[in-house]
Amino acid sequence: MKKKKREEERKTEAASALLNLCFIEQEQDPEDVVTEEDQHCNNEACARQIQSLNDECQALRTENLKLKEKLNDFDIAKETFRNNDEKVRNITGLPSFAKLIVVFTSILPFLKASSNLDPFKQFIMTLIRLKFNVPLVYLSFTFGISVPTASRLFNHTINVMHHFLVPTLVFWPNREELRKTLPMTFRNSAFQKCTCIIDCFEIFIERPGNLKARAQTYSQYKSHNTMKYLIGITPKGTVSFISMGWGGRTSDKFITEHSGFLNKLDSGDLVLADRGFDVAESIGLQQAELKIPAFTKGKKQLDAVEIEDTRRLASVRIHVERIIGTVRQRFTMLQGTIPISLLEFSGEEKITPLDKIVAVCCALSNVWPSIVPSD
Repeated sequence: MKKKKREEERKTEAASALLNLCFIEQEQDPEDVVTEEDQHCNNEACARQIQSLNDECQALRTENLKLKEKLNDFDIAKETFRNNDEKVRNITGLPSFAKLIVVFTSILPFLKASSNLDPFKQFIMTLIRLKFNVPLVYLSFTFGISVPTASRLFNHTINVMHHFLVPTLVFWPNREELRKTLPMTFRNSAFQKCTCIIDCFEIFIERPGNLKARAQTYSQYKSHNTMKYLIGITPKGTVSFISMGWGGRTSDKFITEHSGFLNKLDSGDLVLADRGFDVAESIGLQQAELKIPAFTKGKKQLDAVEIEDTRRLASVRIHVERIIGTVRQRFTMLQGTIPISLLEFSGEEKITPLDKIVAVCCALSNVWPSIVPSD
């Protein structure tokens, strides 16, 4: 009885040992394992059990291999986006495959010919970084390229999009175009001559090592080092102006007066803004008008007319805040903390990589349907 019990224990140990081998990567062929173990097993039932375990092990290996191939081969071929607008929106931040192709085609002749990544994948990689704020090291693994190559291709694609795409999509419309597209909330009101709604938004940056730069970029409002941008939108809700970045310490008034925005204004234009934009005099020099909410300083309370005007102004001025929020939501790179390397001027250019990224994100947002209702 003891002898029979020992034989059964040896059989069990042999089966367990084989099962453990299934989860260790070996160059040995599974068929050889079965043959070797069969030499120590004279029982037919034991051999069948071992074979069953080996088949299960092989099935797991095959499944594991397929999963690895699926992970390593991130499928971003153009055809996988066709007829799949949901995938386009979720991965690229653009609204549809048709618009994705239009944007891609417009910059295709200027993208780099790379043996590492074809132009379409370069374009998609750039959009993925803008949308998800993923680090370059992640993109290098996903696309099977080195980190320096990912950085170089991303920077080049951003440069191309900024040079050829931004001027096409972010522009100051003429007055006739504004009148034709004026939403009903602006018509037959005190805002029917509105040309632009302006506001500033800030983007967090890494703390500069240079003390002067640290002081210039520190924002009291955000309690963080930031870069500040002046944005202007049309009444319809499209971005019509985006400034270069200024240190977070800079006032809204100073940016408005020194960003080139005033040069866009014509006689009779109406600009809407928040209280912080004390630029009525500067805008008046362009024979334009500024409307901001009434100040309560020095008053016990606003009169009924001022309260109603402020309420109406707030109801239309809020669109610029909605646009800023939408751009940030679609391209979350603008929500993160930007590395100092993206704030450095390259060559003789007077614009930073972050300035280009912000402008490109605004341009791509203009591809979407307006969030401002027309009726």
